[in-house]
Amino acid sequence: MNQVYHSIRPGQVWLDTEGKRIQAHGGSVMYLDGTYYWYGENKEKTDGVSDVWHWGVRCYSSRDLYNWTDEGLIIPPEPDDPDSSLHPSACMDRPHILYNARTKKYVCWLKIMNRDGSQSETVLTADSILGPYTKVREGLRPLNMSAGDFDLAVAEDGKAYYYFERVHSETICADLTEDYTDVTGYYSTHFPHGAPPAVREATAHFQRNGKHYLVTSGTTGYLPNPSEVAIADTWHGPYTVLGNPHPDDESQTSYHSQISSVFKVAGKKDLYIAVADRWCPEEMDVPYAFSRDMFTYIFTGRGHLIPQLIEQYGIIPPKADAERNTSIADYVWLPFRFDGEMAYLDWKDEWRIEDYE
Repeated sequence: MNQVYHSIRPGQVWLDTEGKRIQAHGGSVMYLDGTYYWYGENKEKTDGVSDVWHWGVRCYSSRDLYNWTDEGLIIPPEPDDPDSSLHPSACMDRPHILYNARTKKYVCWLKIMNRDGSQSETVLTADSILGPYTKVREGLRPLNMSAGDFDLAVAEDGKAYYYFERVHSETICADLTEDYTDVTGYYSTHFPHGAPPAVREATAHFQRNGKHYLVTSGTTGYLPNPSEVAIADTWHGPYTVLGNPHPDDESQTSYHSQISSVFKVAGKKDLYIAVADRWCPEEMDVPYAFSRDMFTYIFTGRGHLIPQLIEQYGIIPPKADAERNTSIADYVWLPFRFDGEMAYLDWKDEWRIEDYE
């Protein structure tokens, strides 16, 4: 008999209604007509041995946020086309979907880390959130920039915005065109930094009480680091950094996870859930200070000192991203607690939607 859930258990293995691991990484949740849809990267074949970075985008549906039904691959991989951004070996990350009320289309953006080191976007559209999706843009360089981790958001008037990491320097907020498939050219810049690990990535936007929030992480690959919350009065800011939403996390790793998106629970007064991935459950003993220093060395031309760093911290050398078995990555879903404008995430071994107004 398949397990039936009555609560959310951060960091524990989460199975779908067929008893299989949920594969919706770097994911987001959309609420439509009484049903939640959770979609993300399908990592079921990404074992760190085969040359498979992804196996398409998978989607799940639920009415209670606990028990998720596999709706299949809404964007399948393209294994027969080695030049496709959807080839399994292509580094496709962080799908985000918007519904365009004017065009009646669901618009999906995908981040692609290209083999030459640059990053670009693939944009697809569909008549249903479950697809089928058709590519409308491939190799898109928004604003002629190398665009990394991102989030998409729609205002009440239907105007849409695109928050992304300009690799590896700053965060950009760009206006989308009316059909949501490109940028208009108008943008603003935020959180400038010289290099990783200080550069902000994994941007997640949400609105509360008329304020705009951006939750970001530092840049340390799959190894986690402290998150950061910023707030503004408008879509384009300026944003004021409020601090780390995980102040009680002694490991300084955002509870060994990275937030990919935030959503408000329908029918609840003030319940916002941070959707996060625990990419490396097998590497939770790697201290944040090591990953911070390692990335500092890499991006300041001192990579030859990393063996000394490994010896200093007495750890096993971390794997390269392509060598990690992310098919066993877990999820850390936690509710925000607000103190004034600041948003906090307290650790909970188990929690229930029903316990919130």
